[in-house]
Amino acid sequence: MKYRKLGNSDLEVSEIALGSWLTYGVGIEADRTRACLDRAFDLGINFIDTANVYGRGKAETVLGQMLAGRTRDSYILATKVFFPMSDADKGLSRAQIMKQIEGSLKRLQTDYVDLYQCHRYDPDTPLEETMAALSDVVKQGKARYIGFSEWSPKNIEDALALSNVEQFVSSQPQYSLLHRRPEAKVIPLSAANGISQIVWSPLAQGVLSGKYKPGVPLPKDTRATSDDMGQMMQNWLRPEILDAVHQLKPIAQEAGCTMSQFALAWILREPNVASAIVGASRPEQLDDNAAASGIDLDPALFVRAEAIIAAI
Repeated sequence: MKYRKLGNSDLEVSEIALGSWLTYGVGIEADRTRACLDRAFDLGINFIDTANVYGRGKAETVLGQMLAGRTRDSYILATKVFFPMSDADKGLSRAQIMKQIEGSLKRLQTDYVDLYQCHRYDPDTPLEETMAALSDVVKQGKARYIGFSEWSPKNIEDALALSNVEQFVSSQPQYSLLHRRPEAKVIPLSAANGISQIVWSPLAQGVLSGKYKPGVPLPKDTRATSDDMGQMMQNWLRPEILDAVHQLKPIAQEAGCTMSQFALAWILREPNVASAIVGASRPEQLDDNAAASGIDLDPALFVRAEAIIAAI
């Protein structure tokens, strides 16, 4: 496993991170969760990403229970705040940030998180209030650094323009061969200001692994057929997308790697990416994904893959 510096922080995060959206505490049982977490550590993954809203606290609770036996400095822990935890609890007001960080720390059974992220931008709260509250969270030692997820370039620029507040070190966008929007503005803006990308859905909910084949029924016991985990990926299961992804298989074979490894290596070709977050419902999925770290592929293979996807 290779490691990269996270923005203007002193955190060295594994190139592959373990996420918990739609899985731990929600979509899979506890013993499989523990098996995945144990395998992640065995593979050198030191970066765990979650959010208070995943399962309305269930993901944080399960992770807290399963991380409790490990020394706190052996892993880097990130969580998020914004989405509703109840009808009254949502957003990035000072009151909510202070309330939600306490709830997250309690569920995660830790005194601090390494990275506290705004899960989205809150247009209903003055940015100055949000940034001042996040800064106080850091000053109080409850978070070491702060980040954001899916903020617009304007949101980012406005935050950078504020003085006497903590600076963001991370951005968490959706980014993959099938979704390249951050390349236009977010990545250049971030790179110029000491902010790294922590990519979510780098495999497009598993579609870029090649497991879903055009014209073939969805495999049983996969995310796509799960009531808890499958609702969010219907856009990636369109026939034209599955057909294009199927055309990537010979390129991955030529590269000498699996399709998942190829897609993750494509992500990690970008210097501003610090880590790609993967989900896993089975430990062996992590074996495949972790092997993408450090792969050195001919850029011409990436160009060919990009051309196939661009033709969709």
